[in-house]
Amino acid sequence: MDAASIERVLGECERDTRPDLARLGFWRAVAAVKLDRALVDRYADRIGRIDRAAFERNVPLRFPLAVGLAVDLIGIGIAVALLVLSAALTSRSRDLVFLVAFGGLLVAIHTLAHWIVGSLVGIRFTHWFSAARKRPQPGFKIDYATYLRAPARARAWMHASGAIVTKILPFALVPLAVAVGLDALAIWALVVIGVLQIVTDALWSVRASDWKKFRREMRAAR
Repeated sequence: MDAASIERVLGECERDTRPDLARLGFWRAVAAVKLDRALVDRYADRIGRIDRAAFERNVPLRFPLAVGLAVDLIGIGIAVALLVLSAALTSRSRDLVFLVAFGGLLVAIHTLAHWIVGSLVGIRFTHWFSAARKRPQPGFKIDYATYLRAPARARAWMHASGAIVTKILPFALVPLAVAVGLDALAIWALVVIGVLQIVTDALWSVRASDWKKFRREMRAAR
């Protein structure tokens, strides 16, 4: 797609009051812009405005970024407190509290990892949101202008960061689970969850989620 075609597509997206971005070719235009630094410099802010307007029209369940960061940090704090508490409980309660804490950490660190890595490479975020009809899990909305200006490999690793930390977490907690004295069944549950996450990523995420975006941006980098 050349500059004239990109200009036409972006103009149509701006003129339409409720544009269907995919139908109008917006994402094809974005893919073309990513391949040319001059086009990024020319169109990043414009693309960012179109993307943000579409997001705000289509995602009613959204909150300021600070709310999402606070929720994640509080969630991590509570989860760590529960891990500490589990060591003082009796066997059955200990296993349950430990696994609940693990679940809380799993959710919170995924989104927080995206924010941390993105922020380090210059990507900014605008909202905390949940697109309930499509993806009930919460996430941070990127500012697409800063996303485009970040190097493609940096964008790729931002997408991968959440998946990586959630795959590491179950195995990282196994030594702590042993030290706390969890039953063998609870310890094996951590291992099985970790393995299932890896299998799920290999079979599904490479086609529909974080790893798909990782591969897309790595192709752009080449």
